[in-house]
Amino acid sequence: MFDSLSESDSVTSNANLPGRSPVPLRDFALPYEGNPLMCSRVSTLIIPPLAVLLMSGVLLAQPGGGIPQPPPPADPQAAAPAAAPASPGAAAPASSAGKWAPDPMGFVRGNRVPPQMGYYISLVKLIPIIALFLLWVQTSKWMDEDSRGLKVRPSFWSTLMLVCGVAGFLLALISPVYIVGFLAVLGFCGTPFGLYVSERNQRVPESSKVMTPKHIKSVITRQLSRLGINLGGAETVDSVAGPNIQFIGKTRTGGKDDRSSRQVERSRGYLAARELVYDSILRRATDIHLEPKDEELAARLRIDGVMYPTEPFDKVVGDAVVNIFKVLSAMDITERRRSQDGGFGAIVEGREVDFRVASQGTRHGEKMVIRILDQANSVSTLTQLGMRKQLQEKIEGVIHEPHGLFLCCGPTGAGKSTTLYACLNDIDSMQNNIITIEDPVEYKMSNVTQIEINTKADQTFAGSLRSVLRQDPDVVMVGEIRDGETARIACQAANTGHMVFSTVHANDTVTALYRLIDLEVDPSMLASSLTAILGQRLARRLCPQCREAYKPNPDFLKKAGLPPDRVEKLFRAPKQKTGCTNCGGLGYKGRIGVYELLVISERMRDMVRDKAAMSVIRSEARKEGMLYMKEEGLRLVARGVTSVDELLRVVK
Repeated sequence: MFDSLSESDSVTSNANLPGRSPVPLRDFALPYEGNPLMCSRVSTLIIPPLAVLLMSGVLLAQPGGGIPQPPPPADPQAAAPAAAPASPGAAAPASSAGKWAPDPMGFVRGNRVPPQMGYYISLVKLIPIIALFLLWVQTSKWMDEDSRGLKVRPSFWSTLMLVCGVAGFLLALISPVYIVGFLAVLGFCGTPFGLYVSERNQRVPESSKVMTPKHIKSVITRQLSRLGINLGGAETVDSVAGPNIQFIGKTRTGGKDDRSSRQVERSRGYLAARELVYDSILRRATDIHLEPKDEELAARLRIDGVMYPTEPFDKVVGDAVVNIFKVLSAMDITERRRSQDGGFGAIVEGREVDFRVASQGTRHGEKMVIRILDQANSVSTLTQLGMRKQLQEKIEGVIHEPHGLFLCCGPTGAGKSTTLYACLNDIDSMQNNIITIEDPVEYKMSNVTQIEINTKADQTFAGSLRSVLRQDPDVVMVGEIRDGETARIACQAANTGHMVFSTVHANDTVTALYRLIDLEVDPSMLASSLTAILGQRLARRLCPQCREAYKPNPDFLKKAGLPPDRVEKLFRAPKQKTGCTNCGGLGYKGRIGVYELLVISERMRDMVRDKAAMSVIRSEARKEGMLYMKEEGLRLVARGVTSVDELLRVVK
């Protein structure tokens, strides 16, 4: 039965049992404590037919079964058995219709089993018992799933429900009085259910409690709404209203979890959660911040790198919204102080969007941040990054080298990973073995092997990089160089014929170079492996429909190195907010990169080996034509792509 299950479907196994090979046990409802009898699916498939077979012959039996007995034959001799055959070997002749054979079990043509006093099924009394049995099975399944999701002693409650249910039905089986057996089933099955509901309701917020008057009313309203019956004054059913978005729950390992997707549809804040996510995607937000306050849950969106407030939730609805995202992300909703992380997905107008969730307890409650990973907003080519043509050509020359180390530097949120993705997309993945090591994988790439770091399993960039180098790679991308070991292995890989891409947290290119030296990388090894460093920031683009033109100060142009005779006007965001439909009244829409490229020349390699001062290397880079980030940004300002204020905000 279980041989057809794939290894990926398994939650646990019996590999630790002596003499047993690992067997996937996904179908068992309570694999935590090794209790296969708790399997709701096994109960559904096996126990019902067994119970019906056992109970059908004995349950609710009455002498005669209520079937009228046939009248005795008029002639006493007619009921006498036929004469035996003359010879021992001769077969007994078939009895005539209505006659009884000597052996009632010897079924021959024309023979019938004689009616007699016995136990028969009373369907009128059996149907309620069968209905109670089916209700018990469904209730046991719900208790199992709910207790596992809430981590409320799942093995104890499922075992108790099974034992009490079996005891109740056995008592009904042997009870000669129908009403006693019926009440026994109700009592034995209802008692553990009531005790479990009492315990679980103490651990969940008010909006998630079950079997309360409000919950019962909500269930009745929902069922009637599905039948097209709308009760006056009833609340709108969240699962059948709202925007065009459908949540997809995920397990801790990243697989889809349909159970959690169905579970949140019955929650109070389901519509509010859908509207929040849908509105965030329409407004091009990259992050959703849910921050608890005294009487409300504040919500803010990060759009183009800047935080904007949105409509808050009241305390009750806010707690329900947070719990919905935690259930979808396979997080523990009873844990409100310890940090947790997970993820879920959604189908938004036909396309799939991924979300990464992180929560942390605070003084006022639980704060949650949701990162939106929308493939539709991803950058796939270097051209889409907005680089100057000359700068793009230099980068293309670097990334197509047969070996070397190419680094991107900048603060968090500067678009470093996006630039590396664009570089990898520019390399032919069919003729090269490309492997990435990321924490976590943000965007999926075709024909590229992507490895996600699992820090909880003590997996590191350094250890994964060692393993990857044994996979015959041509190109390797390391998500971030965080320690000296990773930096040294990356340099060794670049020196042994691999093209290595990675990122470093540093403000500019020269600082990134000395950041590697501070990580105790041998200067000679670094000088021979490093090919180029790209520093970058992300500046917001001015909305082309509502931007304002103004005449700049000549002194500013002269100080910025812009020719006053060629720059007649500059642009800025409107001072007064407008109802622009293109940018939503923000004045900006989208972002563009501001870059600083340091290509390592032979002269610079000698300086790195000699541990030259940072100012000396920076001076040499200027001699070789490197433009600072501010200079690249001023070119964007002169073209009207961004504003002076925005450039000064991102380049400090």
